[in-house]
Parts: sequence; structure tokens; C-alpha cells
Amino acid sequence: MFKKILIANRGEIAVRVIRACRELGIATVAVYSQADADALHVRLADASVCIGPPQNRDSYLNIPNIVTAAIITGCDAVHPGYGYLSETVAFAENCEIARLKFIGPRPETIERMQDKAQAKQLVGHAGVPLIPGSAGVLSGEAEGLKLAHKYGYPVMIKASAGGGGRGIRIVRNDEEFLRNLPLAQAEAQAAFGCPDVYLEKYLEQPRHIEVQIIADEHGNVVHLGERDCTVQKKSHQKLIEESPSVAVTPEQRKKIGDYAVRGAKAVGYVNAGTMEFLLDAHGKVYFMEMNTRIQVEHCVTELVTGLDLVRQQILVAAGEKLPFTQKDIAIRGHAIECRVNAEDPARNMMACAGTVKRYLPPGGPGVRVDSHLYAGYEIPPFYDSMLAKVLAWGDTRAAAIERMKRALGEMVVDGVPTTIPLFLRILDDPEFRAGTISTDFVPRKFHT
Repeated sequence: MFKKILIANRGEIAVRVIRACRELGIATVAVYSQADADALHVRLADASVCIGPPQNRDSYLNIPNIVTAAIITGCDAVHPGYGYLSETVAFAENCEIARLKFIGPRPETIERMQDKAQAKQLVGHAGVPLIPGSAGVLSGEAEGLKLAHKYGYPVMIKASAGGGGRGIRIVRNDEEFLRNLPLAQAEAQAAFGCPDVYLEKYLEQPRHIEVQIIADEHGNVVHLGERDCTVQKKSHQKLIEESPSVAVTPEQRKKIGDYAVRGAKAVGYVNAGTMEFLLDAHGKVYFMEMNTRIQVEHCVTELVTGLDLVRQQILVAAGEKLPFTQKDIAIRGHAIECRVNAEDPARNMMACAGTVKRYLPPGGPGVRVDSHLYAGYEIPPFYDSMLAKVLAWGDTRAAAIERMKRALGEMVVDGVPTTIPLFLRILDDPEFRAGTISTDFVPRKFHT
């Protein structure tokens, strides 16, 4: 087992990893920027190292500084959390060179799955259904127009190295395609350092379904059920996640789970990861992409399975076998997560920095809050706006919704606007409560 782990991240996920390490008796090292000197993860870790100025590129994305911090503090492993360097091949490779165990998949696996077009080919060969589209990166306008005519508009132009809902453009005719192709390529280059794009048929009013998998170094792969991430902004960033999905039948659940395991095995996946799918209005499921890291919403799965996924990540990275098989996994009840962000719904979800003057997290039966907040905390303007993940569990979906409403009603975050009022409106919406939504639900009804 590891003796000391460096957490190459900040915010609530850094706090989450520290807590898992503490329960395993593993010492932790936090890294922080100058803007995060008073952050909660710095206070909770056994040791901490400042890795640079506030800007991400100079601190949380600074590979040499992070690897050096791990070496000089005597760490034997690094947990990347989500975002930042968690899916960066060069970071995983540098950890290996420095003889630091990267708590995640192998660098070559990240590289294969990071290229969304290549990822589709790999899992498609394993028999996982794919959204109709280009076999790989688009060679140019002519190929794109030919495929758009073959599959029919609307289609999506997507950054091959994309993620987080960025680098996506929906086009509905030839004129829009020709206008948006160079723009999408420029966006991809700016966001991901790679101008490659590919094309997919755009599914009208789908649901976004993802499957959590965990795999060890001994060839064992298990899925932990699905999460429904259909409630998202027009930018495709998720707002609410829940498990299980009200739209997935028991037969579909088994099929999607089998697809996820099959795809993970096809790429030799190790550690925690997520296979993402779209479910169309006719009940057909299509692979979309794989996230080679722990997800923000992993705790939804934890509530319905009773498993500690971060703990399992660490144990798997240490070479241990999974202590359970697929037949041991049972989904109990229903869980919902709301991402409480420092954003102003009245101002087009504009991110807001400021000081948290008063903070009161909710509690009580079936409620969980993962956060890095405390009263007096100054929210920096440099980073992601997420303040907390509020989770509610109930025997049924209806019970979980009511418990979430109660929890959000108790929660107090004074000093900055938050997305809590938006969530309360969504939770009372008849479409949401009936479970008849698609990915256009929030943009259509709440203009967000």
C-alpha cells in the first residue's frame, strides 16, 4: 500500500481524496496556487506545497512543479482527481518516469480514449453500438458534406480531443456546415491544442446516460450501474445527475452495462472510468465517449451501491484485486446530485467570485454534501465555479426529489449568488418530476 499520496487538484475533489486516504492510513500532500493558500484541502492535508501563481497554467497545469512537489515530499503516488491533468498523457507519463504511481489508467489508454474518433473505432470493434458518423477525423469539407448528406441533417461537428461539452457545433444544412467547420477547428485548436474534428449524426431529444466502471490490473472489470445526466446547460455542462435512470428499463440496464464492460475490456482499461452513451427516443443506445478519470458525479453511484469509489481507485492502483464481482453489485434506492455553483442564473449563469460570509450545509437522513466551503472562504475568480455537490438519497425517486428540495431549502451560502434557486425550480417542474426530459430540457424551459 502507498505511504504518501500527492493530490494534484483543488476544491472539493482534493478534500474528497484526502478523506479517503486518511481512512486508509495514507499520508497526503496538497498542492496549491498562491490564490488557494487558505483553501480547505490545504488545511486538511498532512503537508502542502505551493506550486505557482493563481493562473491554472502556472500552477494546477504545471507538470514539472507538481511532479517535483511529489518527489521532494517523498510521495509514492499521485491522485489527479478530475479535470486539470487527470486526462493528460504527458502528466501520467511524467509520473511513471519519476516512479510515482498515477492513480488512474495507463498513459497509453488515456491517449487512445482521449482521441474521441479513435475511441469510437476501438469500442465499435468490440460490438458497442456507435452514433452514425465519420470513421475518424474529418479530412475536409468534401468528406464532411458527403457524410452529412448520407446520414441527414442535423449533424454535430465535434473536437476529436474534446471534453466537458466544449468544441461541439450542431449544424442543420450545408451552409451552416461550411460556416461552422473552420470555426469548430479553430475552437478545438484553442481549447485542446489540436484542430482535428469528426462528425456525428445529431440525435434529436436524447437522454445522456453514463455507466461507471471499475477495473483492476488482473483483468476484472465491473460496472456499477448507470447515471442519468440529461439535465444540463446548453453548453452541455451537467447540472443534475441521478441514479438509476427513470428512462432505462431493466433489460436496457443490463445491455448498457454489458456494453460498458465490453468497451473497457477492449481498451485494456484499469482503474475508475465512465462510458458515456446517448439514449434516443426509441430506446436505442449509442456510445459517445469515455472519461478516463473519476467523475464529478461519482458520489451518486456511491450512494446507490454503498461503495467508496475513491478508495477503490487507490486500492486498484496499489495492485489489489477488486473485492467484488458483477453479481455482488446491487442498486438500492435512488440518488440525485445537484452541483451548486457560484453562478448567477439571472445573468446567463455568469460565474461569480467573492467571500462566503455565511455557510450552512444541509444535513439529516439521506443527505450528503461534498464541498470545500467554510465561512470566510474567498472564492477565487480563476477556477471552476462549483462550490458544493448536494446529494439526496431516497427509497424512490419521488422521495429523493423531496429530500433534495428539503436539503437545498436548508442550505445557506451568503456572499455570492448560487444555482440553488434554479435547482428548486427544476425539481418542481412537471416534466422533470415525470422523467420525460431530454438534453434540451434546461435550455428550452430555463433558457440556460
